[in-house]
Amino acid sequence: MRILALLAALAVPGAALAQPCGNDASGFEAWKAQFAQTAAAQGVGERGLAALAQTSYATRTIEADRNQRSFRYPLDEFLRIRGADTIVAQGRRRLEENRAFYDSLEAAYGVPAGVLIAIHGMETGFGSFMGDSNVLDAIVTLAYDCRRPEFFTPHALAALTLVDQGAIGPDSVGAMHGELGHTQFLPGNILRFGQDGNGDGRVDLTNLADAMASTANFLRGNGWQPGAGYQEGEPNYAVLGQWNAATVYQQALAIMGPRIEP
Repeated sequence: MRILALLAALAVPGAALAQPCGNDASGFEAWKAQFAQTAAAQGVGERGLAALAQTSYATRTIEADRNQRSFRYPLDEFLRIRGADTIVAQGRRRLEENRAFYDSLEAAYGVPAGVLIAIHGMETGFGSFMGDSNVLDAIVTLAYDCRRPEFFTPHALAALTLVDQGAIGPDSVGAMHGELGHTQFLPGNILRFGQDGNGDGRVDLTNLADAMASTANFLRGNGWQPGAGYQEGEPNYAVLGQWNAATVYQQALAIMGPRIEP
């Protein structure tokens, strides 16, 4: 029931969960006390609330959120900065080494290997760097910050629920905006789309099988049509925008995917 309540909260308009926000650390502790009441009302338990109380204002996250530049580059520059040629070359090797695995994902979810591998390469360089930020500090700070609280508040609630479940802990490390694992899932998306890809009975996005299955499930759950194309103007191109809203990112996936899986 707790998970169902949280999933319902993810669909609630931001105004329904709104409370005062802040643009610096000065009001963070007072905000946390109020947010704890919101979290408890949404079903977050003692472990999650204790973890919330321990969070610190993530200055690095706010600085990064204010200074995002790469998505403003022209496509050719974006591809160069992101190392598209290297991603394609490494992606082809990874596909050849694990073709049966990626074939099984396409059979289960309808998402081809080229897209999944391109996302993996773009997000973490195939797992070489999955972040160095405290996940709870980052996501709770973004829920408090006035820039996009309506987006990050449900993910903060989801992160606390994941703590209750034992899926993550107060010291879990991820990306600057609280994303986790090989393909950088936000906490709410772990609850909604996380898959146990290796059959060990848990969802761990730092495990490659879980991360790839979860990524495929995310795309399928957001409208991916098996067998349909994902170039601009084709049915699945819009689904790429559900993964990342930046046009250059979507274009990059559409370019790299077929190159990885010609």
